[in-house]
Amino acid sequence: MSRSLKKGPYVDEKLMKKVNRLKQGDKTPIKTWARASTITPEMVGFVIAVHNGKQHLPVVIVENMVGHRLGEFSPTRKFNRHGGKMQKDLESAQSEAAKKSSSAGATEKK
Repeated sequence: MSRSLKKGPYVDEKLMKKVNRLKQGDKTPIKTWARASTITPEMVGFVIAVHNGKQHLPVVIVENMVGHRLGEFSPTRKFNRHGGKMQKDLESAQSEAAKKSSSAGATEKK
């Protein structure tokens, strides 16, 4: 359920103060824990380091992100991969094939 139009979007006050203090186009990351904060047009062009529970991930704010939440661009879970032994065998076979093709290309160039 979205937030009421009467209230407006939620933007962390401290975060907005930090954004307003910086000059436009400044690439120094602004650290924040406010993942629920909505991205506003004033934030476009800045780098905001959003906390994912372990570390701050730098997020470059672009125009398409306006209206979304900061937490959407800082994943909290690390995805390793699907599959077990069978997937591992497939990946090793692919890497061996890539090594052979790259070594074959290197010998042709000599």
